[in-house]
Amino acid sequence: MSTRLGARLARWLPCYYGWVIFAIAASTSYAARPLMSVAVLSVFVVPMTEAFGWSRGLFSGAVSLGGLCAVAISPIIGRLLDKYGAGVILSLTSAVVGACAVGLAGIDQAWAFYALYVPGRMAFASPLELATSTALSNWFIRRRAFVLALLGVTQGTGLAAMPLLAQLLISGRGWRFTWVTLGLYTLAIGVVPSLLLVIRRPEDIGLESDPVRRHHRKTRGVTAAGAVSETVGTQDKHDSQEHHFTLREALHTRALWVLATFSAVGFMAQAGVSLHQVSHYLQQGLPGPAAALMASVFAGSQVPAGLLWSPLARRVPVRVVLAMAGLAVALGAAGTALAATLVSGMITSTILGSGVGGLHFLFRLTWAEYYGRRHLGAIRGITLPMQIGGQAVGPITAGVVFDVVGRYDLAFIGFAGVVALGSLLVLAAVPPHGPGTPTVPKTR
Repeated sequence: MSTRLGARLARWLPCYYGWVIFAIAASTSYAARPLMSVAVLSVFVVPMTEAFGWSRGLFSGAVSLGGLCAVAISPIIGRLLDKYGAGVILSLTSAVVGACAVGLAGIDQAWAFYALYVPGRMAFASPLELATSTALSNWFIRRRAFVLALLGVTQGTGLAAMPLLAQLLISGRGWRFTWVTLGLYTLAIGVVPSLLLVIRRPEDIGLESDPVRRHHRKTRGVTAAGAVSETVGTQDKHDSQEHHFTLREALHTRALWVLATFSAVGFMAQAGVSLHQVSHYLQQGLPGPAAALMASVFAGSQVPAGLLWSPLARRVPVRVVLAMAGLAVALGAAGTALAATLVSGMITSTILGSGVGGLHFLFRLTWAEYYGRRHLGAIRGITLPMQIGGQAVGPITAGVVFDVVGRYDLAFIGFAGVVALGSLLVLAAVPPHGPGTPTVPKTR
């Protein structure tokens, strides 16, 4: 049904249908994905743990368990994306996230918190990440870096706005009302458009992938009958070959394992710091709204990150840019450990957010550029668990460290050291040269 509707709509649109895909991916990233992010959950840490007497380690464990469940389903989701496209997956997982958030309003036991937050976190960590970025990578080649950077802008905007909104709602109506409100908002935004309008690839409705304006040139030739014929040719500035690696071929490249390992350590620091940063700043003596502001500054600094890193990625090898973004994450994590004032917190949150935003954008770009579109879902379904695993380890590590020593700075500094080492490792991730099948974007 979505293919038929999309084909009809594409004929009437004055622009490329890929921008419809972008609009839906962006709105989903703005609404559904932030709700189960650690940036938003960090605002709920204090009110919920105080209400039930839970430890920070117990609370953080739901994030980690949700990540582990996402690891298990990622390979399946990746293959489904390659076969059926992102529409059904985006719609279904948005419904899961919204329904789980509404259910969290009524919990009073730890098992109920886990039963509802873990599926929501699982949907956030795997299907929503894979579906949005894979859909855009399938529809855009020439403008892929720019479009993925724009996706990061919308995602960062949602991550910046939702913690502040959640804090305002918690302050005025309580954390239960806040879960209900944000869950209903997600259900309203994320379900129907994805189901009706998202199509797997442009070729499925007879379109070119990311077409460019072409200029025509006339060539003269002599026919077999001796008459002079005049034909119109097309000159396409993007007639470059795109290589498509199968999953088996990709698994035999060194770059895949280096990139996957770096994603694990980079996002371990991201999740470990971002979940506990509000609690850290509260412990440092900042008032609640100021501490929540740190979460929003961290998320908000991810908004322009893709647009800032994108031009650099076009001029410098992407592995070098990844290393630079990793060093920014390391600096931000170490700075957070030492920050104790509003100004220093805002500075370090900005650095950390810029680095994390760069990692999100650059990894999405690198997987598509290194391995092509045809099997991208399957490849990312295998590699994303490394990233999710890091995001699962980070929060519970910081939570346990706090339970043992009573502060977060040791965990944050440890994260910084590991990411700094990973930034040196990723320089070895040279683009693979192997048996990937080359194709040339078709022209008309």
